[in-house]
Amino acid sequence: MSPELDILAPTLSDKIRARHCDRQAVVYVRQSTLRQIEHNRESTRLQYALTDRACQLGWRPEQIVVIDDDLGRSAASALDRPGFQRLVAEVGFGHIGLVLGIEVSR
Repeated sequence: MSPELDILAPTLSDKIRARHCDRQAVVYVRQSTLRQIEHNRESTRLQYALTDRACQLGWRPEQIVVIDDDLGRSAASALDRPGFQRLVAEVGFGHIGLVLGIEVSR
């Protein structure tokens, strides 16, 4: 596990229950612009590495879905972000037990 992701270890793993692991885990990957994708490769790499974190937390690889449809799309509107719309729908349907992302506060 990378040191950047290690900060999640003590708090997140204490909250995960079997009912969460019975559902899918989603890794939501995005960068706002094509320029960020080109110049912030480390950020993109860390985001994809969250699949390893989901495995460490108890999800099998076949349960992990990576949503990266929104790479290079602005966060100005959810209408232009099909990946985010898909994520929200799946959470709403109760299909998701874990969502992992980096810097998704907006």
